[in-house]
Amino acid sequence: MKLSPSMLSADFTQLGEQIRLVDAAGADYIHLDIMDGQFVPNITFGAVVVEAVRSVTDKPLDVHMMIEEPIRYLEDFKKAGADIVTVHVEACKHLHRTVSRIRELDMKAGVALNPATSVNVLNYIFDDVDMALVMGVNPGFAGQTFIPAMLDKIKRIHKIADDKGLKNLEIEVDGGITLNNVSAVVDAGANVIVAGSAIFSGNPGENVKEFLKRMY
Repeated sequence: MKLSPSMLSADFTQLGEQIRLVDAAGADYIHLDIMDGQFVPNITFGAVVVEAVRSVTDKPLDVHMMIEEPIRYLEDFKKAGADIVTVHVEACKHLHRTVSRIRELDMKAGVALNPATSVNVLNYIFDDVDMALVMGVNPGFAGQTFIPAMLDKIKRIHKIADDKGLKNLEIEVDGGITLNNVSAVVDAGANVIVAGSAIFSGNPGENVKEFLKRMY
């Protein structure tokens, strides 16, 4: 089980300190949402911020690229210090080429699915990815409510991974995860939890510890 706090919900006037807080409290990854205003309506930040985050933590940087044709920027994020790069099925013209390039750059490759996207689109790529990311909300904004139907999607991916013997596949869930529903998400088969608003509302360090308690 791994917890990946989403810095999208952090206080950016104290970004370094907030990263240190969740890092010290036991977070496993640092989740960074890259949005371009095209694939999703919001715009967040790019490789420069990822590089700044890299300078304040040794934890793996879990970079979630919600941008059109992310293959164009993979080298930039590798140079910035990304360890895991997840791209959206819906945003890649040539998904296999993009995933292959991530791995060529010696980063772990993840593939994300929007809520309305079928698990079937992963049938021919499962063996080539390190992570499958299920969006619990429609991407673009923090603070949304988890869509309950996504529990079934998590279960289906978990079963496929079991059937294929993909013991090292990480199943990440991002969007709408709170202390009230994280246990159900884990029970469905997720082993990497992304949480933003629920961690950075109040005391981030204490919230990380509480999440970790409920995940096990």
